[in-house]
Amino acid sequence: MKHRIVVLGAGYAGAFAAGNLARRLSPADTEITVVNAVPDFVERMRLHQLAVGQDIAFRKLADVFAGTGVRLRLARVTGVDPERRTVAVTSGEDGDGELAYDTLLYALGSSVAHDGVPGVAEYAFDVTGRSSALRLRERLADLGEGGTVLVVGEGLTGIETATEFAESRPDLSVALAARGELGAWLSPKARRHLRHAFDRLGVTVHEHTGIDAVEPTRAIAADGTSIPADVTVWSAGFAVHPIAAASGLEVAETGQIVVDRTMRSVSHPDVYAAGDCAHAIGENSRPLPMSCASAGFTNMQATAAIIARLTGCEVPTTGLKYHGNHISLGRRDAIFQMVDGDVRSKSWYLGGRTAARLKSGVLKGAGWGVAHPTFGMPKRKRRLATAPDRAGVRVAA
Repeated sequence: MKHRIVVLGAGYAGAFAAGNLARRLSPADTEITVVNAVPDFVERMRLHQLAVGQDIAFRKLADVFAGTGVRLRLARVTGVDPERRTVAVTSGEDGDGELAYDTLLYALGSSVAHDGVPGVAEYAFDVTGRSSALRLRERLADLGEGGTVLVVGEGLTGIETATEFAESRPDLSVALAARGELGAWLSPKARRHLRHAFDRLGVTVHEHTGIDAVEPTRAIAADGTSIPADVTVWSAGFAVHPIAAASGLEVAETGQIVVDRTMRSVSHPDVYAAGDCAHAIGENSRPLPMSCASAGFTNMQATAAIIARLTGCEVPTTGLKYHGNHISLGRRDAIFQMVDGDVRSKSWYLGGRTAARLKSGVLKGAGWGVAHPTFGMPKRKRRLATAPDRAGVRVAA
């Protein structure tokens, strides 16, 4: 009987992991199924562009996985039973169902964190999913000249969203609410570059301003100040789905699955986690932040561990270290900030059009890699190892 690998989620972590597992493991011994709620590969890093009205093409997952042997199941995950090694799913076409697995890779990602702030769920918008970005796109299209947009959150998502909106819609009044100082984590020169970009684009910054409530046409700051906002975009953090916690898997306070250095669940060895849903410790001894970069690190480590254990090889460790942050400031400006091992900004940074072109190249490269049938690797004929390993699973050479 073939070893059944089920991958939950086809975002940056799940899609790349599934493709590389298919490329490395023999189809004679393994069966790989990807479960995803939507039929397209959604690039979260581009959703603020989609929201402001730019045309962003999404690749069909059926095309992404064509020729790989990966089975695609379009369904929403409703539960995981790690004791029975099953996943409960539901879909409009097939109704409720259940998938059995021998190895599970949990990569369901994250969504916006409301943090219990009154009015966020009812009135705020976000760019953490395509459906929510399209909802925001429709609302922004209805805003006339002088309409007010408030972006809440000074992280990468908030900065990129505010600058993209201001550049694409100069007829709107765009503001950003930051709990602390804008770009405080950047080097002094990069911080000045960021502030100049905000000034150039006309983005108003409310520093040291926590938002305690969101209403239809305004946000209320912690000190009681009212900030006009026809549209409030919430980008103050991410949260994972409670499915993992409800399943009995060991999770952290954040709801993320607690994993070892190889991305294997510490409570259930048949389960691996990658991406935002994994509570993984980086090389600086701190949890990896929820980000696209972390999705890359963790999916490569999980993939390598699964392959090694199935083929009876020594499990390798891949790097879990950040080298820098790349921040878009519209289409023609960006910042690339180098960081040290403790993710503290180095003095050197790259900014301007060169950094913007590099960011564009990174996005195009990631898109090409996931769209290519061999996931960024040269095409080559599959050839099985001369004999199965002691685990009974062969590799495709």
